[in-house]
Amino acid sequence: MKPLHPHLLRRPLRTGVLALSALVLAAGLSAASAEKLRLGNEGVYPPFSMVDSSGNLTGMEPELAREMCKRIGADCEIVVMDFKALIPSMLQGKFDGIVTQISPTPERVEKALFAMPIVYNPATFIVKKDSDYTLTKEGVTGKGLRIALQRGASMVPYIHKHFGKDTFTEVYYDNPDQMKLDLLAGRLDLVFDSKINWTLELIAKPEGKDYKLAGGDHWLGDPAIPEAERGYSWIFPKKSEELVKRVNTALAEMIKDCTYTKIRKKYVPVATLASEAACANVN
Repeated sequence: MKPLHPHLLRRPLRTGVLALSALVLAAGLSAASAEKLRLGNEGVYPPFSMVDSSGNLTGMEPELAREMCKRIGADCEIVVMDFKALIPSMLQGKFDGIVTQISPTPERVEKALFAMPIVYNPATFIVKKDSDYTLTKEGVTGKGLRIALQRGASMVPYIHKHFGKDTFTEVYYDNPDQMKLDLLAGRLDLVFDSKINWTLELIAKPEGKDYKLAGGDHWLGDPAIPEAERGYSWIFPKKSEELVKRVNTALAEMIKDCTYTKIRKKYVPVATLASEAACANVN
């Protein structure tokens, strides 16, 4: 039999190289054409978001956001910024969305699109155990109590609406860590902030042995929203209807397949959505 010409022997190899090159090129084009999203997060709201000692953004919401981005095929950059600047920055076009829990107040709903609720986290008061405040407008008027509030948060208009602007001596902070330091140092009489955060970050710890939650749960969103539908959400610009649909689809899938609960349990020991019930025993 006549031997094959050397060039013909090399032909399958060259074909394979060309095929591999095509795959690599296609993968490169796919990565290059992936949707890029710039998302805002406050980064100082443990256990939902925090920056670790290595400078990495971690916590329940950043991890949920990264999983959501993977499911919608987006290349997401999460940027840390003070809470008070997040919504104005998004409205100025600096972010494609905010992946920090936002309460759906009527004013905010007018300006942004809310995705499905990501957590139910009502506000409450944090006070000394030996205090006997009646936490109503009549009960605290004239006492000169110093209350901690976060700048830009919906707790501020809520207090003004239900207690008045001059009932408390209001002290404003950029994040809960600053509030906690002043509360423990005796420079504050009470804090009005998120129940889950303060339960886990103060009340459940040895340093919180002299403090308690008081005054019940307070829903900061639109009171017209039915109780069964209440919760705080990630938000997006008004023009982002299609993006919000995809985000909601991904979040619903994550809740249904228990990915949400698996991530939540790494940071928060109690359920944060009623829809998690079917995943109660997942590890």
